[in-house]
Formats: sequence, C-alpha cells, structure tokens
Amino acid sequence: MAFRSMSDDYLRTKRFETLLDRCERVPLRGLPFDELRELGKLYRLHASRLARLRERDEDPEAIRYLNALCVRAYTVLYGSSKGEETGQRSMVAGLADALGRTWQAQALAWILLLGGMLIGGILAWREPESLYALIPSSLGYGSEDLDRLISSSSARSTFLQRSTPPASWNVAFGSYLFVHNTRVGLLSFATGVFAGVPTIVLQLYNGIAVGAFASIFLRDAHPLPFIAWILPHAIPELTAVTLCAAAGLLLGGAVAAPGRRSRAQALRESLQPALLLFTAAIPMFALAALVESFVRESHLNTSSRMAIAASLAAALAGGLFGVRRLARRTEVDTRWLMQITARGHIEARDTDSALKP
Repeated sequence: MAFRSMSDDYLRTKRFETLLDRCERVPLRGLPFDELRELGKLYRLHASRLARLRERDEDPEAIRYLNALCVRAYTVLYGSSKGEETGQRSMVAGLADALGRTWQAQALAWILLLGGMLIGGILAWREPESLYALIPSSLGYGSEDLDRLISSSSARSTFLQRSTPPASWNVAFGSYLFVHNTRVGLLSFATGVFAGVPTIVLQLYNGIAVGAFASIFLRDAHPLPFIAWILPHAIPELTAVTLCAAAGLLLGGAVAAPGRRSRAQALRESLQPALLLFTAAIPMFALAALVESFVRESHLNTSSRMAIAASLAAALAGGLFGVRRLARRTEVDTRWLMQITARGHIEARDTDSALKP
C-alpha cells in the first residue's frame, strides 16, 4: 500500500513538471482548459506537500526541488494571465533575451561583414579591374559608370553632388530599396537552414561589394563627402543585414552542430530567437530606405549628414539598451529554477520518499 502511494506521488510530480515545461514553451492561453485546471490542482497539492516537508525538515534537497516547482507554477498561473499587455511585454522581453543570448552569432555576422569589406577594399585597391566582378550590377552601376568613377576624380565629385528630386521619386525609390534590402535579408535568414553556408557566403559578399565600392572614393585626398554620403543609411541598413545573417547563423548552427539534441529539436529551439532577430531587422530596413531616399538624395551639407549618422548610431545604441532595461523591469528571469528542477530527473527516487505523506 505504501509502495502504491509512493508510485502515485512520483507520477503526479512528474506530471506536474511536464505541464510546467509545456506552459513555459507555449503561451498559457494555448493550453487546453482541462490541462490548465489539472495544473492548478497539482499546484495546490504540491504546495500542501511542501508545507509538510518544511515542517518535518528532513530532506533539504527535496524541499528545494519541490519549492522550485511550486514557484514556477505560481509564476505561470498568477504571473502570466494579464491579457494583451503581458503579451506585448513578453514580446519585448523575448526580443531582449534573443539579443542577449545570440551575441555570438551577431558578433560572427559582423566579423563576416567587416572581413568582407576589408577583402573587397584591398582587392579593388590593388586591382581596380576587379571592381567589375566585385560590384553587382543590381546596384545600378554599369561598366561605363565604373569606368568614369575609377578614372576621374571630377566624375566622383559629380556623382556625390547634392540634389533634391521630387518627393514622388523619393517615395518610389525608398519603396524599391526597402523591398530589395528586405529580400536580401530574408534570403540570408532563410538559407541558414543549409548549415549556414549560404548565409556566410552572402554576408561575406555583401561586405566585399561595400568595401570594393568604397575603395573607389577613398582614393581621393578628401573622402569625407563620400563618408557623409554613405554613412547615414549604412548604419541601419548594415545593422539590419547583420541581424538577418545572425538569425541565419542560428539556424545553421542548429543544423550543423546540434550537440546532444536531435537536429529537429535544436532547430525548433533556435527558430524563435532567429525569428525575433529577423523581425527586429524589418523596421531598420524601412529606416534605411527612408534615410537613403530622403537624406542621401538631398541638399544637406556634409556636417548635417554626419550629424544625422551620429544621431542614428546613438539612437540605435540607446534603443537596444532601453529594450534590455524594459525587459528586465517587466519580466522575471526564472531560468535558475529550471536548473534546480533538472536535478529531479536524477534524484527522483530520493524525492519520492521525501514526498511520502
């Protein structure tokens, strides 16, 4: 009879932990009502057992394990049912968590981009003829345009001349840029499932094209006008491209090196942060298109353009810092509880005797 009671207690505890794991993987409102009601019942049962264990004070490890389960259950049942406001906060917290946990992928994406820019710049500087192969025709610069830019400083000055086209042209141009850049970012993100190889190649190629094109104007004695021409829209655009590449690298890492997990499980776990990174890149693509069509194509002088570039860089850094601060204030990190309750899989039999009524 006592053995049956211990077995029932063990099964109820494992069921309690299984429901908690499901609640933390999917939104609470996505659980069936019967399972939600069962979770509440198991929470009350285990809270009562926890009180008895604390009164006996016989097994500190079992008390710690059961307390962690009850705290997780309380957080799920009473801390997550706040409607749409909680959903919005969860989105902010999820984005902040994704940005924090994927810094290695972001750093690798930046290294690939900057390395490609260095390679493209060096190749074009030493062999100007390589520009025709390094700069894609999709950028709108044909061989004749490149000939003029390479051979004539006056042609480069003419290229950087400031003009203000009609607003309708700016809108059409900005729309084209947004669609084109988003397509490139989506390609870099989606092809990450092929072990990340296409993402790496595309990120390197983006850097090579930028570096090669920049080398044309950096030959001049005073390249500041070109830097002011490219920097305002390059800051949000390259940041967005890098976020998309980081998302693709997350998927590629899950496929190429899943570790002890299956590839399907590793891919599922990396999909959510990867999607959050790609989602964060979309408004940056829109901002880059807006700046490129209305700031680059304008009569603003060099100092004004540099001031806009500095403001965009400061706003980007401040926004990332603010998202992290807001997420810390609205979300409670309970991952340490998972480390405690993970011991329950190893110490389950010892816990059974402690949970005996």
